[in-house]
Amino acid sequence: MVKHQPLQVYEKQLFVSFVTGIYGCRWKRYQRSQDDSSRWECAWFIILCSSFLLLLFWAYFWLVAQNDFNDFNWSVYNRSGEWSDETIPILASTTVGFSYITFLMILALFHVSLGQQLNLYWVHKIGVLATLLTTISGVISVDDIWGDEWDILLVSLQSTAPFLHLGALVTVTAISWLVAGYVVRRERSNFQVMVLLIYIIILLALYLAPLTFTCPCIMDRHNLRPRPDIIGRRGAPMLAPEHTILSFNRALQHGASSLEADVTISVDGVPFLLRDRTLRRTTDVGKVFPARQYEDASFFNWTDIRSLNAGQWFLKSDPYWTVETLTARDQTRIGNQTVCSLVEMLRLSARANCSALLNVRKPPPEHPRHRSWFMDTLWAVQKAGISQKRVTWTPDTDRGRVRGLQQTANEKLSVEVIRQRGITSLTLHYSKASPKDIREYLANNVSVTVYPVNEPWLYSILWCSGVPSVSSDAPQVLRKVPYPIWLMSHSAYNFIWITSDLVSLAVVVGIFCFQKWRMSGMQNYNPEQIMLSVVARRTSRDVNIMKEKLIFSELNNGLSSTEELCLYPENGYATYSHGGLSP
Repeated sequence: MVKHQPLQVYEKQLFVSFVTGIYGCRWKRYQRSQDDSSRWECAWFIILCSSFLLLLFWAYFWLVAQNDFNDFNWSVYNRSGEWSDETIPILASTTVGFSYITFLMILALFHVSLGQQLNLYWVHKIGVLATLLTTISGVISVDDIWGDEWDILLVSLQSTAPFLHLGALVTVTAISWLVAGYVVRRERSNFQVMVLLIYIIILLALYLAPLTFTCPCIMDRHNLRPRPDIIGRRGAPMLAPEHTILSFNRALQHGASSLEADVTISVDGVPFLLRDRTLRRTTDVGKVFPARQYEDASFFNWTDIRSLNAGQWFLKSDPYWTVETLTARDQTRIGNQTVCSLVEMLRLSARANCSALLNVRKPPPEHPRHRSWFMDTLWAVQKAGISQKRVTWTPDTDRGRVRGLQQTANEKLSVEVIRQRGITSLTLHYSKASPKDIREYLANNVSVTVYPVNEPWLYSILWCSGVPSVSSDAPQVLRKVPYPIWLMSHSAYNFIWITSDLVSLAVVVGIFCFQKWRMSGMQNYNPEQIMLSVVARRTSRDVNIMKEKLIFSELNNGLSSTEELCLYPENGYATYSHGGLSP
């Protein structure tokens, strides 16, 4: 007599158990189902997909917004009055949320691929909903505090669009396996047709997307202009406190060809360097003059301003996360810095034979120097002994009285207005300087300086656009960019674009044909073919599933309690015996 094993002993499916267990807390086989997912679970899958796409957008925004992190913290400071690095909690929460949602998204796609019913565990539903609401609130807050920063997304696409296109093409091509598996079923529904049409539209849009790209670095190498000059914006504020003599020295040491400073006029007519309206953030005025810490800095006299420490705040707040990289000697020097006067900065520029860009803030009407502030500035230029041709004047007022200095403007103007005002250059935010505008200005002998440029990718696209100079908080970073990050000719990019489209199309068509053939083979199985398949030792997963369904159907349709279903493990035959054993 041969002992037979019952058919109910199934093979272990560790991967399926892992996927369904983590996604829906369904660790046992009897808890799983291959029936169609309910509408409620499909709705949660859509919410999961929406959360993933929103977080992908959110993470990309903060990735490219690194160029302006300090400006973001400064905007928050102007609202709250307290300096703190608000990017740290945002980046931490974004990283955790994106990792969590991406993991759930991968598990959901595995469910679809394995034919398992979507059944998201209630704990994950709370997590997805909390992540989605947190991200939406973050987007709303950034739009309120830092709304102008959204422009960096369009600017960044000038550098990343070709690579994002290839990544999206690979992703959509891979998704064709799931789409084909759903669409080629024997059952036809309007929803299947809609899914297919949406997929085809997305695929065609991706194939033609490069026609809309404007990438300055897709150009012939011989048309590349010289490397843009680097202007130390408030010195090198990542290496030393902004607007200190040490910061300007660091900028010159790292290859800056010019220095940029924000100028304020003291109550006794001494121009000094300060970005804020008060001295709270960058000095110890709260300790020395606690009753005057919220007072406008221009109402202090130079003696009081000079008595303040302008370096300890840098060591304490570490605005650029660079303090730990400094030596003990550098930290000691930083801790002893004082507020820098305009004369000191201009004398340094004269010794280094470099130019200076001045953003002078006009004093308020009640200020004693309200009418003579420009004369105070001209006096400082003359006292410093620097050539007036090396000093660029930014304010748009009193231009007629400061003849001899180079004239610039901080707004986008037409060529006709530029000529009328006697302006020789423009200082524009990177979001306002399109490649087309830059070419037009340069063709009319108008120099363009773009600010702030702190990341190599932004420096590269401006280089390809032909910008003569950039204003940067990180001259030490841009110094290490000897050539654009990427540069490609039109013919090379067109070849890559067309080839990738053709390969994607061939793969998608092949996947649809394979899924059609695979599904048609499964749909043609009947009980007799299943038994023949067992005899022929066909052990595919689909055949095993069909055998189980067939046998359980027979059990439900009339096998008596005395009949026992058995399986010969030696040869794969399925049979049953009456009374418990068969010979």
